[in-house]
Amino acid sequence: MSELSYAALLEHLFPRLTGGIRWGLERTRGLLAAVGDPHQSYRCIHVGGTNGKGSVAAIIESVLRCQGHRTGLYTSPHLVDFRERIQVAGRPVSETELLESARRLWPLVQATSPSFFEAATVIAFLALERAGVEVAVVEVGMGGRLDSTNVVVPDVSVITNVAMDHAQYLGSDLRTIAVEKAGIIKSGVPVVTGVTEPDVVAVLEERARAEGVDVHTVPAPSSAVVDARGTTVVLDSIWGSLTLRVPLPGRHQASNLAVAIRALELLPEERRPDRAAVVAGVAATYWPGRLQVERRASTTWILDVAHNTAGVEALISSLPDIQPPRPVVALVGVLGDKDWDRMLPPLLGYADEMILTEPPSAPPERRWDPEMVLNELASPPSARVVRPFAAALAAASAAAAGGTVICTGSVHTVGDAMLALGIPAFGSGSGLQAEGGAA
Repeated sequence: MSELSYAALLEHLFPRLTGGIRWGLERTRGLLAAVGDPHQSYRCIHVGGTNGKGSVAAIIESVLRCQGHRTGLYTSPHLVDFRERIQVAGRPVSETELLESARRLWPLVQATSPSFFEAATVIAFLALERAGVEVAVVEVGMGGRLDSTNVVVPDVSVITNVAMDHAQYLGSDLRTIAVEKAGIIKSGVPVVTGVTEPDVVAVLEERARAEGVDVHTVPAPSSAVVDARGTTVVLDSIWGSLTLRVPLPGRHQASNLAVAIRALELLPEERRPDRAAVVAGVAATYWPGRLQVERRASTTWILDVAHNTAGVEALISSLPDIQPPRPVVALVGVLGDKDWDRMLPPLLGYADEMILTEPPSAPPERRWDPEMVLNELASPPSARVVRPFAAALAAASAAAAGGTVICTGSVHTVGDAMLALGIPAFGSGSGLQAEGGAA
């Protein structure tokens, strides 16, 4: 492994790991113990939920960084480059640092055959230790109870919301899914949630009582001002009344922001940010692919990673605030194991035209069949299939000239579009910028 390149690590080694989902924490704990339990060298905030957990994690990290902490952020999946998942002080880790952590771990990976996510999580925790982070914000991958990230003992646990997603793994009803999400609740760790459904709240509270902790429920703000560049909310807090502007459009981001602020309030006093850091950190939040509005020539592009029904509903409900110019073309690529039959009708109802396509980065075993989907939709005249992704981008751009393309359906679809359109996945330059300088 000493001569291994970053490209080889991603293209040749990771795919050899056991595919699919492997539940349980034993392999993750074993790998971490073998390299000195790096995740115990820094404090954590653990963020789970169905939708919005990445946005909440990004807001919390930005605020803590503005307070002066050396921060880490571990999220998944990535849009364009794997290093997006592991950030230090607001920048992706360098290829060199990632490789050093992978080299140290790799003999153990070969011996134990963990899943991709298990190995990625341990590499991330090791890279964050090597970078000397003081506090890390860690996003749950899937579920919670048996997710690899659930080895951390955080200062605060967050469950943003509970909606239908990954039903084949987590359950076919909200209460069952809530049990899995509630698995991140731990003794002595306060819990913050944006969940409002009584039945689901009851599940979280039952687990919290068993662990002897409180659930802090955060209702959605009563009002928010939303435009194409962000969301403004007034919140009451321990810092007094706060007028906060987060550069993430959407009324759902008002709820995410309220949850993030409550989590920051509950941090131990020595790690709690001050008012100035809260305001500045919220304003500096960067989280791409979430109702991201870009201009290319005469066309407006809206890039949103909505990948389940609740995500699409949040996208559609936010569009009146953004007022995208017509005509609107929805460019959609969904993974085959998602509820596309519930995701597509709202988009069909809003867009003037829909183009179904297949993102090239989608795992082969999870790709959908857009021609079959079009037939299942009874082939509405406003929808067509353009399977080659480059051709689909060109067709959408031509059809929406002077109007808007809404690119959505999965992280893969948005990430592939950003790459093709030359939209940086991270930062203001071309390509990712590593912490401490260019990658």
